[in-house]
Amino acid sequence: MSTTSLEDLKDVVAEAGVIVAEPEEAKLAEPKIDELGRAYATGKRKTAIARVWIKPGAGRIIVNKKDHTEYFGRAVLQMIIKQPLVAAERANQYDVYCTVTGSGPSGQAGAVRHGISKALTYFEPKLRAVLKKGGFLTRDSRVVERKKYGRAKARRSFQFSKR
Repeated sequence: MSTTSLEDLKDVVAEAGVIVAEPEEAKLAEPKIDELGRAYATGKRKTAIARVWIKPGAGRIIVNKKDHTEYFGRAVLQMIIKQPLVAAERANQYDVYCTVTGSGPSGQAGAVRHGISKALTYFEPKLRAVLKKGGFLTRDSRVVERKKYGRAKARRSFQFSKR
């Protein structure tokens, strides 16, 4: 007996007694919500580490016990931390509370953005595709290169002098 189509192959498999499982639809991850109704995530950028909690609310963003507009004075940094909420169309639906340490303002804003993105995916796993497409779930791994001995900085040499 020759098998020329998939239907013939299906009959051969059935005769042999092999059980073939039907493919299931991709299962979404379960939401990771604590007993207080919050989702927690850690975001990182350069040497900054942000611990982020989100819960349903009016859209307030608190960073190190200060409003985000007070903590991040520059409008660009305020825009950066709101990007994942705007992309997911959840700008005024969640309250965000975070503590951030290390690095400078730019690195801290990037860490908060990364943490908010991860926390959103834990709270609503359906948002993962939107945030992944926007590049918010990828940790920016660029860090400052270390200084080498015999060099003025990481790569810069000392000034050359002939005499």
